[in-house]
Amino acid sequence: MKAIYKDNADTIVGNMDSQIFLGGSEPTTLKDLSEMLGKETIDAFNTSDTRGNSPSYGTTFQKMGHELLSRDELAVLDGGKCILQLRGVRPFLSDKYDLTQHPNYKLTSDYDPKNTFEIEKYLNRKEKIHPGDEFIVVDADSLPSA
Repeated sequence: MKAIYKDNADTIVGNMDSQIFLGGSEPTTLKDLSEMLGKETIDAFNTSDTRGNSPSYGTTFQKMGHELLSRDELAVLDGGKCILQLRGVRPFLSDKYDLTQHPNYKLTSDYDPKNTFEIEKYLNRKEKIHPGDEFIVVDADSLPSA
């Protein structure tokens, strides 16, 4: 989008009510998505055990921020999953919809190659006129000028 809309790309993305990430590896997209997902708080415990003449033992507890999904985790996201961001809702991980289960799937070219729309064939088609077809004839000279 930035190649086409330049400075306006951020405005366009900022005004989207919904965004879906189906997977990818473009670095800027991964960075932006990782930042959008935010961070989670994790608890870290460290223990130390010193042995010798004066043994000691210690435990430290620390709360840390960790990216919910890092760029490298997003880059290898399961192909059957997507991340959806809807306005007013935290982003969530979802299963991709299985198109083969859609009631109209049988009308697609994936189901049957005969369903492929061929634009050239459509543009070059010849209208067939049958006896009994009715037409409205308009005299272009009698139309008001624009």
